[in-house]
Amino acid sequence: MPRRTKIVATLGPATDKPAALEGILAAGVDVVRLNFSHGAKEDHLRRAAEVREIARKLGRDIAVLVDLQGPKIRIERFRDGSVMLEAGAAFSLDPALPAEAGTVDAVGITYPELAADVAPGDVLLLNDGAIVLRVENVSEGRVRCRVVVGGELSNNKGINRQGGGLSAQALTAKDKEDIKTAAAMDADYVAVSFPRTADDIRQARTLLADAGSKAGIVAKIERAEAVADLERITTASDAVMVARGDLGVEIGDAELPGVQSGLSPRPARSIVSSLPRRK
Repeated sequence: MPRRTKIVATLGPATDKPAALEGILAAGVDVVRLNFSHGAKEDHLRRAAEVREIARKLGRDIAVLVDLQGPKIRIERFRDGSVMLEAGAAFSLDPALPAEAGTVDAVGITYPELAADVAPGDVLLLNDGAIVLRVENVSEGRVRCRVVVGGELSNNKGINRQGGGLSAQALTAKDKEDIKTAAAMDADYVAVSFPRTADDIRQARTLLADAGSKAGIVAKIERAEAVADLERITTASDAVMVARGDLGVEIGDAELPGVQSGLSPRPARSIVSSLPRRK
């Protein structure tokens, strides 16, 4: 019986040695993922070319999946690398702070629009939900919070709003340039990170077509807003990926099985593990 479940492997520096790359492809990898959150354009182009060369040697069809970075909604960095936040303490998220100036009192953020997206009483989740902050005041771009659940907080950790609602666009200027790179390498699939609605998927498809690519679109379901528009997003996409980490932070881990099982009855669409090589 043909194997329907596919194996997806993310490439990076550890797989750059020819023997390592050929080894994982020969072992049964069906799809290689190029994570455009890291690495240079030239590295991604080289890796895609190497995969195709080895795939021809092995006589196998191996798909190339480009995973777009999406909006970076993160804190900046601390003077000493990390801080210990105590429950009940005041802590601010301030885009005006220099990138390396974080302290136990405040830290900079990469997303200056945060102040416009939140209000007193909102709950912000940092570091995949390990740190919980409650917004107390928003003034002149600075979001002043009270620590609800403390712990160690280190550099560049992600920020989520419980229940969703951050207005960051799914496709950034970087993503739009990376779509051109995906077209140049003849990627089989492009994954759109943090889509909010089906319009984000359609925009990505238009940009790919304009760049001369027929790559399929993978919608990464990782925002609460995406769950609200799930049927339309699924219809607009060629495959979906449930990004359980970020999505679980926004909607709660208990809701994840229901969201994922809700995708299964749609035979016209597939979970990312069923991706074929596009001819």
